[in-house]
Amino acid sequence: MAAMLEAEVNLKSSAAPLTIGQLARRAGVATSALRFYEAQGLLAGSRSAGGHRQYPRHVLRRVAFIRAAQTVGLTLPQISAALASLPDGRTPTKADWARLSAGWAPLLDARIAALQALRQKLTGCIGCGCLSLKACALYNPADKAGDEGAGARLLRTETER
Repeated sequence: MAAMLEAEVNLKSSAAPLTIGQLARRAGVATSALRFYEAQGLLAGSRSAGGHRQYPRHVLRRVAFIRAAQTVGLTLPQISAALASLPDGRTPTKADWARLSAGWAPLLDARIAALQALRQKLTGCIGCGCLSLKACALYNPADKAGDEGAGARLLRTETER
């Protein structure tokens, strides 16, 4: 009888929702990040009778998906759109990740190409040594900043121009 009771207790505890602190520790993110993800609609939790945030365990996989997508450079709006494409807001599966990541490949390829072009310009810039604000191919290609008027200009990647 004791073994049966122990099994029931373990089953109940494994299905228990995670507190925000438990989720943060298990997922390796700050509680503030989880609150932010929830505010952005990326996560959904509930409140305990005492008003504390709690999350179903499958949210661990959703947080892992968000973090992995951020690691490859996706923005939160892009991640939100990907999650919204899943039926009934379910947690992404391996097949979902494969499908979504295939769609992101052109975006990543464009970023890789932009970084390679930047590396080439940087190498040339170091060799040149001019750092001219009018002629530098890295800081001000074709003096485009001059066309935008007086004042400081930010360095932008090729994909932003």
